Amino acid sequence: MRKLLSILFSSVIVAGTAHAQARVQANHSNRLIESYRAYIGEADLYNSNGARLAQPWQIIRQDRANFHQYHVRDHDDQSDSFFADPVNRQALEQMLRNGTMTREAANMILRGNVWIDVDIYGGQGTGRWIDVSVSD
Repeated sequence: MRKLLSILFSSVIVAGTAHAQARVQANHSNRLIESYRAYIGEADLYNSNGARLAQPWQIIRQDRANFHQYHVRDHDDQSDSFFADPVNRQALEQMLRNGTMTREAANMILRGNVWIDVDIYGGQGTGRWIDVSVSD
């Protein structure tokens, strides 16, 4: 019985160590690339054709297009290098699906006139997900 318990205990330790190593490797290859803070103002709520945007990811993407491409910026918007690339802005929807944002934050973004904090995660030059929160 002691031998069986010893084997089971050793198996649990080995499995736990393997899981911890996998987590460390995943975190190492997917790290924080960049963070920025931006104000979601009235101009960010509409696309380039003047249509009202209906999804939070569309508004965040428009904010970055306004900032980098159209030079329409809200006071104190922070720059980022990641979404300066139009290809990365195209990936924003999927990155948000892979990331986190509360329902309350999404609703506040849809209304506009709110500050957002965006953390961009990924590895090897590729964005994997973003975490978005609202702040005062």
